Amino acid sequence: MPSVRAWARQGAAPPEPPVAARAGSTVASAHGLTVRHGDRTVLHGVELSLAAGELLALVGPNGAGKSTLLAALAGDLAPDAGEARLGDRRCLDWPAPELALRRAVLPQSAELAFPFTVEEVVRMGRAPWAGTDAEDEDAEAVAEAMADTEVGEFAGRPFSSLSGGERARVALARVLAQRAPVLLLDEPTAALDLRHQELVLRLCRERAAEGTAVAVVLHDLGLAAAYADRAAVLDGGRVALDGPPDEVFTAEALSRIYQQPVEVVRHPRTAARLVLPVRDRRDG
Repeated sequence: MPSVRAWARQGAAPPEPPVAARAGSTVASAHGLTVRHGDRTVLHGVELSLAAGELLALVGPNGAGKSTLLAALAGDLAPDAGEARLGDRRCLDWPAPELALRRAVLPQSAELAFPFTVEEVVRMGRAPWAGTDAEDEDAEAVAEAMADTEVGEFAGRPFSSLSGGERARVALARVLAQRAPVLLLDEPTAALDLRHQELVLRLCRERAAEGTAVAVVLHDLGLAAAYADRAAVLDGGRVALDGPPDEVFTAEALSRIYQQPVEVVRHPRTAARLVLPVRDRRDG
């Protein structure tokens, strides 16, 4: 990302930072979104919206199209039909520097070819703000993101020396340091232990409460039920269900979509909704 001097040399103004969206207003959306991979249609005319201040969980079986939908919403994938929009423009119409200020993306895997330290990796999240007034916030943003994800204690270690779970948290810290108004996270809990799964979803919940729009791909329906404002359940490249988890997470619907009998029960103490696979009883 160009520095202030680089923008000046190019005779161009730095990218314009986004204006904060009103809570509840749509900041990202899909309209008739269709994506094909070869002869296979991965997404079929998907309609979906994401609002400022909302935590949206994208769930569904393997191959349902969750990651493809997230990539299209990020502007990283061109649809074959329909469109994905970020703010008032199609994602594909945003110049790359402007797009980077408006959404931060966490992919499923985080690999680096060079021996960067943890702190250097997190600082990469600030690159889109070079040449803007927010550049002054770099040190604060990096420190806060590392503290929130509990990676500060190994700030000086090479990223390549970390465990899979540690790398996942550093990758999340990089995304949080970006301080974009839209967060798009693809399976951020996949490599994490129980404690850090909860940590990640609490951070998502906190960012949404501050006005950020957060969409997160999850496989754990219990986490989605506990933390998400809304859940979109994808099945065969279509949005089969869309609404608050308390409404759309029913045993009948989930059993049909996942082709696995499940039961949905309330926790006896907290009344939280629990989604459990139906298993044969083990005697003895």
